[in-house]
Amino acid sequence: MTKYIFVTGGVVSSVGKGITVASIGTLLKSRGLKVSVQKLDPYLNVDPATMSPYQHGEVFVTKDGAETDLDVGNYERFIDIELTTESDITSGQIYSAVIARERRGDFLGGTIQVIPHVTGEIKEHFKKIAVDSGADVVLVEVGGTVGDIECQPFLEAIRQMRNDIGRDNVLYLHVTLLPYIASTKELKTKPVQHSVNELRRMGIQPDIIACRADYPISDGIRDKISLFCDVERQAVIPLTTVSSVYEVPLVLEKEGIGNLVVQRLGLSAAAPELSCWQHIASCNDGCEQSVSIAVVGKYVELEDAYYSTREALRHAGLQHNRKIDISWVQADGLEKNNDIESKLRGVQGIVAPGGFGARGVDGVIRAAAYARENNIPYLGLCLGMQMMIVEFARFVLKSDKVHSAEFAADTPYPVIHLLSGQPAADSNGGVMRLGNYPCYLLPGTRVAQAYGEDVSIVLERHRHRFEFNNDYRQQLEEAGLVFSGFSPDGQLVEVCELSDHPWMVGCHFHAEFRSRPNRPHPLFCGLVGAAKNVMREGSQPTLPLD
Repeated sequence: MTKYIFVTGGVVSSVGKGITVASIGTLLKSRGLKVSVQKLDPYLNVDPATMSPYQHGEVFVTKDGAETDLDVGNYERFIDIELTTESDITSGQIYSAVIARERRGDFLGGTIQVIPHVTGEIKEHFKKIAVDSGADVVLVEVGGTVGDIECQPFLEAIRQMRNDIGRDNVLYLHVTLLPYIASTKELKTKPVQHSVNELRRMGIQPDIIACRADYPISDGIRDKISLFCDVERQAVIPLTTVSSVYEVPLVLEKEGIGNLVVQRLGLSAAAPELSCWQHIASCNDGCEQSVSIAVVGKYVELEDAYYSTREALRHAGLQHNRKIDISWVQADGLEKNNDIESKLRGVQGIVAPGGFGARGVDGVIRAAAYARENNIPYLGLCLGMQMMIVEFARFVLKSDKVHSAEFAADTPYPVIHLLSGQPAADSNGGVMRLGNYPCYLLPGTRVAQAYGEDVSIVLERHRHRFEFNNDYRQQLEEAGLVFSGFSPDGQLVEVCELSDHPWMVGCHFHAEFRSRPNRPHPLFCGLVGAAKNVMREGSQPTLPLD
């Protein structure tokens, strides 16, 4: 029988549940166990697809095209698995499904209630991911914090699972904050006690408490939490802030949580194999030189809006033994700033990530022009590729009227457009290309070399509607734009590059979603590899005076 680990959070949100879940999944996988993960998001949106990045951060896309919470990206990166639409369940999905069943008459005229109908629907998703994945262990993270009204159906559902499948097959882990009071220079346990009391009021006694703190947690504090929260002392796990999230699996293993979980769930597991993570940690600590990369985006005020892009850059930095120094540049700031040098001077590379809407696209175009004219390595992701093509086409056609039909419907030169016969957007966004699509690489190109010459086809994840207009393919090719990757039928341009530039590459897919700390994405590696060879401002040797 599949075992379940249910993870809740207390005191504040964003306390680190997602990284903790991903790290425990990593420790279990390192012991030879098959792991899957599920996130329960309490909001009533059906998914985060139409939510503002400023409110929810990045939308992570799975291989089957699900638009999910950014924590799903953390699960994939840490555990090195590919998840599906079942890995992100929202209250909106649950209530929509229950109401649809009621309208069909599935309940035979019965009164529909939170218990048992809503909780029953939630538990069906627990069972489905276990069956579909064939996992030994399913980790389920409950979003938000204990005490939130919208979390209550999820908490009741995980409580019921204890009775449904047996106490020995369920483990409850509570991740909570130990706040530090500067005036008294001490960590306070009272918020943890109140958080656990609220959880127990819902009928759930945690088996393990992971305590997040910015300062070391003394034995006395662990004893106090053990006593007041009725948890064995060895199950009070200190989780202090570290310099890199990729150290968390090693920290948790050192604190004994891996063996504790295996013991509590009665799992048959091998000894942990964590040499890969030890290598990642040592590489991170050993990086002395840095590479300066500007991320020119629409939502840079919230770094989590580009979470996977940031992590993919860090992965590539580890590959090249470089720390990545990211400059977050607001795209619409470049539209208004005549002195673009003041924003981009000194950077060794530029990344233009995806986004929706017209705001800031002219700034992305200006960033692409700066990279092209100054031989600065550039990587355009989705929108960043489209604007790279628009900028180059403006240069070739000598017209600033060249644009994407998405942002200028009346442009006489729509180098980016909707395909002929492609339906307009509907309420579900179903016309978008979402999830994995194959891309055939053109041999001999920089992109093909980055992936490896023995690789001719790759699967990459998409999230867009508009495509390159093939009416301009020949003209732009003759001017030096190389189309280095296509859909299987050769009709859709997936990757392009400039022939006379050290590294100016655009991809229609979101390369960042498939990067891993132990296996960086080739296009990000190519960018950082080219960027580290760019001389930084002020680093040139001083010439002697005559």
